[in-house]
Amino acid sequence: MGFIDKVKNKIDETVGRAKEGTGRATDDRHLEYEGKGDQAKANLKQAGEHVKDTGRKLGDAFK
Repeated sequence: MGFIDKVKNKIDETVGRAKEGTGRATDDRHLEYEGKGDQAKANLKQAGEHVKDTGRKLGDAFK
């Protein structure tokens, strides 16, 4: 499940970058900020995945 979540997060980040770029190109501040928000949300989810991975590695080290 972790790998699929990471891929989904990366897709969300990429969509956010596209929205931000489109908003900047069309001078649509709302779309630009929506894209930045999408990127931030995807980055937070990705950080959570890293924490879970680290927890799993530490758990395996103590077995």
